[in-house]
Amino acid sequence: MVQSLNTKVDLVVKATSYQGLTDYGKIMVGDKGFEFYNERDANNFIQIPWEEVDYVIASVMFKGKKIPRYAIQTKKNGTYSFASKEPKEVLRAIRKYVDPSRMVRSLSFLDVIKRGMKNIFKR
Repeated sequence: MVQSLNTKVDLVVKATSYQGLTDYGKIMVGDKGFEFYNERDANNFIQIPWEEVDYVIASVMFKGKKIPRYAIQTKKNGTYSFASKEPKEVLRAIRKYVDPSRMVRSLSFLDVIKRGMKNIFKR
């Protein structure tokens, strides 16, 4: 059985992890870190301490009305993508422990296209 990082849990929500294959489970936001536990396999889990979090990236649609996915970029181990039933509540719980200036929006589809066109014409 896996030992949790957290001593106090703020939020537990059903979620999906997009690491390799899609995994379904629960996200736990607590005082020591962010945790994802798979429903079926107890050995399949992700634990990210707050000291390791570099950025929290949210994919925002329709001027903030819908947040389909969010990602946590760590200082050493890359980016972990998640989706949950209540993404706004998860991001609010994360905001207690991560500096709000480190919580950013991802680029929209049109922003990616514009950036690509600028790079093509710069050459």
